[in-house]
Amino acid sequence: MIPLTPTDQAAPVATGVGLQFEPSRSFCYKFGRYTVLAEVQAMPEVTSGEEFRLTDLAQRVIDKYLTAEQQQVKVKKAQSDRLEPIHSIIKFFVSFIAKEQETFVRIGNGIYRSKTADDISDAELEDSALADGDEEAAEFEGWIYAFSFPVLVRSNEPFPIKIGKTVGDVADRVMQQCKGAASFDNPVILGQWQVNRVGPTELAAHNVLKARGKWRENVPGVEWFNTTIAEVQQILNFINGRPLD
Repeated sequence: MIPLTPTDQAAPVATGVGLQFEPSRSFCYKFGRYTVLAEVQAMPEVTSGEEFRLTDLAQRVIDKYLTAEQQQVKVKKAQSDRLEPIHSIIKFFVSFIAKEQETFVRIGNGIYRSKTADDISDAELEDSALADGDEEAAEFEGWIYAFSFPVLVRSNEPFPIKIGKTVGDVADRVMQQCKGAASFDNPVILGQWQVNRVGPTELAAHNVLKARGKWRENVPGVEWFNTTIAEVQQILNFINGRPLD
């Protein structure tokens, strides 16, 4: 494989992820996500808060590391025999990842700007702190929620249910978690319960279900259980020492 170095320098230069050039979609994804997008985020045009065209800035990073010949190497698309040049696939992945991860504020027609404090709600900040295990955030009042997908729901037997927590709006949190999910169904919120200490309450519910052998280990994510809403309700009532609405 060809070492990935800035094209205007003779000596190898670290890219931060130790990538080497190869004509593959896997390289395009990793290079786009871990090198191109990271360097774009640090550009003055982005940090200034001004609007920018993402593909133009991405191309600048691509030019820094790949020769013109490398950029024009063609790779077969994932689900067809059509060939696309490396530089086009990289920019596709950069745009896709930025959109899915909401890295920037999307203005439209390929134009973006960086996020400001005003673009991030208090609920998003608190949910992020919860996800990172912040001890103070864990003591917040919030919601335990349960959702699944219509194709999975059963009426008289356990079925896969995701049990999570949020300090914000449950519907917004569920839709945020389902972005990019490989499903044609919209999620169905099966229940939501307001609790005083949302972090410890969720952890306790998960641990009870795991102790009962209900945890689904071989699925994406760590909060899916083979259970029923009645069982989840019963566990939460026990944890809180009172019936929850």
